[in-house]
Amino acid sequence: MSLIRNKRAHFDYEILDKYEAGLELFGFEVKSLQGGHGSLAGSYIILRDGEAFLVGATVPPYQPTNTPNGYEPERPRKLLLNKGELATLRGKSEQKGLTFVPISVYNKGRRLKLEFAVARGKKKHDKRSTLKERDDKRHVDKVMKDRR
Repeated sequence: MSLIRNKRAHFDYEILDKYEAGLELFGFEVKSLQGGHGSLAGSYIILRDGEAFLVGATVPPYQPTNTPNGYEPERPRKLLLNKGELATLRGKSEQKGLTFVPISVYNKGRRLKLEFAVARGKKKHDKRSTLKERDDKRHVDKVMKDRR
């Protein structure tokens, strides 16, 4: 069960490969995410100095009055990946047109995990065809429901 999702990821990008990573978070950020607060909209993943970071994700504090001074809800958060995964991602980041897009944050046991994907941005006509397919499927489902 996902706690927060990036709803536009599948619409804006063609998903090629999916990965899973741990997140380095403060305790009050964990509680906030477990409560379903936070947003992955407009966020992305960068590789810097041999490490991966989630940039642009917003995680509001669980209790604003008990939050430490100087807390930034949109601070870069380190992703916990092993060396082999980082090497694979480094190779993919050098390919033209590929980017890393966060898809969702979810519980796995007692840990929070981030699902992200290697993706290629869709062109405008690809997005139009996605909308058309969605509308056609909705229409077919409606007709089939009425026939029952």
